[in-house]
Amino acid sequence: MPDRRTPLISGNWKMHLNHFEALQTVQKLSYLLDGLLDGDESAAVEVSVHPPFTDLRTVQTAIETDRMDIVLGAQHCHWEEVGAFTGEVSPAMLAKLNVAYVIAGHSERRELFAETDEMVRRKAAAILAHGMTPIVCVGETLAEREAGSTEDKVTGQVRAALEGLAADAVGGLVVAYEPIWAIGTGRTASAEDAQAVCALVRATVADGWGQQPSATLRVQYGGSVKPGNAAELMSRPDIDGALVGGASLVSEDFAAIVRASRG
Repeated sequence: MPDRRTPLISGNWKMHLNHFEALQTVQKLSYLLDGLLDGDESAAVEVSVHPPFTDLRTVQTAIETDRMDIVLGAQHCHWEEVGAFTGEVSPAMLAKLNVAYVIAGHSERRELFAETDEMVRRKAAAILAHGMTPIVCVGETLAEREAGSTEDKVTGQVRAALEGLAADAVGGLVVAYEPIWAIGTGRTASAEDAQAVCALVRATVADGWGQQPSATLRVQYGGSVKPGNAAELMSRPDIDGALVGGASLVSEDFAAIVRASRG
């Protein structure tokens, strides 16, 4: 069993950056990370960027041509391979672009586009079936936290998203705990609160799929992660990286967060 799970720092660019801006951003990020991701395995960290669909091919080409120590991610996909789903992108299409990670069930997709737990489950299974890794997002609203229902909400979302998956598959995926009240608001869960819920995610996996998958599963924290709070958050034992929103659009800030994750 590993002494340390390799942290994953993921930049969710959301609906920002055209393909010219995306190219400049990933090139600058690669420059700032040069040499940082090399060296002692005990300080290893993995970095993914998740551009809008229109930028994916541009960023893929830059990553592969310049041999960047960055992996490509996507923000969303449908669960079907092909079909009459206007405006959607299939997991098969993403796999052809060498996408490694796909976000599934981000709260903005759940709230603004009515994605259900069942849809997230189907997407996670489809992403895995195409050789990619889902980053399954879970988290509670401010009203749910104040009502004391954080545990019920998060454990319910984890169980629903991973239902039907084999233990070895669960052990290799990523769950991102993102308290909805902290996304884009400047408010951040305390390191103690974030650790408590990330530990709850791991315990839920242990209960449903076993200790081994629970031990290897990576749990990210997301919600107004910045250079100033990243080190404290990621010093906690059950937080294995960050899903970063606004700060990932500023290459210097994102590189600083990556640096903080090395401990």
